[in-house]
Amino acid sequence: MTERAQAGPGRRTMLGAGAAVLGTAALGLAGGPADAAGSTAGKDSDRHGGHGFRLDLPVPTVIGHRGTSGYRPEHTLGSYQLALDMGAHIVEQDLVPTRDGHLVCRHENDITATTDVADHPEFASRKATKKVDGVSLTGWFTEDFTLAELKTLRAKERIPGTRQKNTLYDGRWEIPTFEEVLRWADREGRRRGKPVWLYVETKHPTYFRGLGLGLEEPLAKLLRRYNRHRKQSPLILQSFEPTSIQRLSRLVATPRVVLLSGAGERPWDFVTSGDPRTVADLVKPEGLKWMASFAQGIGPTLDLVIPKDSSGRLTAPTTLVKDAHAQGLVLHPYTMRNENTFLPADFRRGTDPNAYGDAFGAFRAYFATGIDGIFSDNPDTALLAAADHNAK
Repeated sequence: MTERAQAGPGRRTMLGAGAAVLGTAALGLAGGPADAAGSTAGKDSDRHGGHGFRLDLPVPTVIGHRGTSGYRPEHTLGSYQLALDMGAHIVEQDLVPTRDGHLVCRHENDITATTDVADHPEFASRKATKKVDGVSLTGWFTEDFTLAELKTLRAKERIPGTRQKNTLYDGRWEIPTFEEVLRWADREGRRRGKPVWLYVETKHPTYFRGLGLGLEEPLAKLLRRYNRHRKQSPLILQSFEPTSIQRLSRLVATPRVVLLSGAGERPWDFVTSGDPRTVADLVKPEGLKWMASFAQGIGPTLDLVIPKDSSGRLTAPTTLVKDAHAQGLVLHPYTMRNENTFLPADFRRGTDPNAYGDAFGAFRAYFATGIDGIFSDNPDTALLAAADHNAK
C-alpha cells in the first residue's frame, strides 16, 4: 500500500445486522460477479446492497501491512510468515510486473531502497529516471528486469534509519513472485487447517497498462489457477485506482476495496482520463454510493477517519465511517505503526522519533470510530489492541 501523503518512509456490529460481533465473527461484504467458475458477468443483486455474502473474518480485522514490516524487510516471505505466526488475520501483498510479465511483490516498482540492486555492477546501466504517476523518480525499476534477473537480488530494509534492527535481515530473502506467495499460503493453510487470507494491491495499474504490462488480467489468471477468484475466496483485492477495481470486478468475483489517499488528491486514473473528482469527492455520500456499485469496501488513510490539526494531534472524527457503512462498505484504514514518528502527536512518548510511543492509545481512538479493520506494520500490537476493544 502506498503512503502517498508521506515523502518517506471495532466496529462491533455486523453490517446489516444489529448483533454484537466478537472474536471470530463474520464480516459482511457485498457481492461481486457471479460465483460460477469461468463466469465474468455480475448479477445486480450481487453487486449492490452491501449484504451479498459474508466473509469469516474477525472484527476489527488486523491486516499485516506488507507482512510485518515493523520487524522484517517488507514484502519478503520472512515478513509474511511472521505476520501469519503472530496471528494477523490477513497478510498484504503489493504487486508490480517484471519485463517478462511476471507479478512480483514489491511496495513500488522502484526497487532502489528495498533491494541490493545498487550493489550489482551488471545492472548499473539499468538505472533510469522515470515519471511514475506524475512523479519523477531515479533508480532501478522492476519493469526493466526479467524475473530471472530480479531473482539474483536480495531484499533489504526500506527505512534503516528508523528500523535499524530490521537491517539484521538484509540479504536474507529474495523478491517473491505472487505465485510463490499463493503456493506459500496454500501450504500454510493446509498445515494450519484454515485458509490464509491475502490482501492484494495492484500498483500503478494505469502506468503499467501504458507499458503493455497490464496487471489485472495476469492477476485474475493466477487467482483462477489457485481457486481464489470466487466471492467467498480468502482474498481481498485493492487499488488506489477505481478503474482497476472496476476492471477486476469484471474478471473475478473476489471482494474488492478502493484505497483512498489524501482528501485533495486525485486517483491517477482520474488524472489521465480527465475525471475532475478528488478523494474529497469520493468520500461524500454520492462518491461512496458510486464505489459501492463495484467494490465492497474502502481503504482510507487514517486522516480521512480522524483528521489531525496543525500540531499533528487528532481532532474530531469525520462522518466517513457512518457514511460508508450506510452504503454497505467496510472500512480498512491504513497504516498504524508503533514508532513515534508515525503516531499522532497525542500519542508520542519521549523525544526519540524512532522509539515506540503509545500505540495502544492511538488504536483505541481509531477503533472507537467503528472502523472494521486496520493495516498495521506491527500486527502483534494491533491484535492486542483489537482484543482490548472487543473486551469492553
